[in-house]
Amino acid sequence: MDVKCPGSDPRLLKVEIHKCPECGYEVEIFSDEIKVLCPKCRKTVYREKTPSCIDWCKHARQCLGEIRWQELKKRMDEMDEKK
Repeated sequence: MDVKCPGSDPRLLKVEIHKCPECGYEVEIFSDEIKVLCPKCRKTVYREKTPSCIDWCKHARQCLGEIRWQELKKRMDEMDEKK
C-alpha cells in the first residue's frame, strides 16, 4: 500500500515574500523551503523560521495524530516565545 501525506500536494503550499539581506530584492519562499537563492544577486535568503507542516498544512493533525500534534505545536509555540 502506498501511504502518502495528504498535505504533500504542492497545490497546498503557501508562499511568503522575504527581502534579500544583500540587495533588498523580494524573494518568494514556499512553506516547505528553508532557503532559496536570490534571483538578482544569487545570495542565499533564509526563512526566519524553519518550516513545519504544523504551521501550514491543514492535514497535519490527521497525519501526526492529535497527541503528537499537540506536543509539537506546544514546543513550537514555546520556541517562538523565546525569540
